[in-house]
Amino acid sequence: VISDPRVGTQVADEGKLNCMRIKLNSLFVDDQQKALDFYADILGFKKSQDLPVGEFRWLTVASPEGGDAELSLEPNVNPAAKTYQEALFEQGIPITAFEVDDLEYEFRRLSDLNVVFKTEPTNVGDVTIAVLVDTCGNLIQLYQPASE
Repeated sequence: VISDPRVGTQVADEGKLNCMRIKLNSLFVDDQQKALDFYADILGFKKSQDLPVGEFRWLTVASPEGGDAELSLEPNVNPAAKTYQEALFEQGIPITAFEVDDLEYEFRRLSDLNVVFKTEPTNVGDVTIAVLVDTCGNLIQLYQPASE
């Protein structure tokens, strides 16, 4: 094993990088079914995992384009998590961001589905952003990188 300063990790002798990946991210939601309906039926993600776990569910969605990253829709039952979620919302801070190919199109499509936007598409340099309300206690940023 040798050090590779480009990635700050170890490279195995056969040349394969030993690096971390983001495979799962979570966000807290006030109602898992409402969240699934919004993230699947409105935003267009596909349901990936839906397993009963006591009174709640292990519930994840993923991009319809494939890949192995999933977003877990976690029940917001921990008081600390609820306080965190509410504080971010009140301060207008998105909990996460999703990249889109055409932000103007997504803005029109989602607006037609009665999605509430806190920020309409706004160019902020190398990216255009918009912020929507996910109906489950979160602000979500959509972004489109500038064309090259």
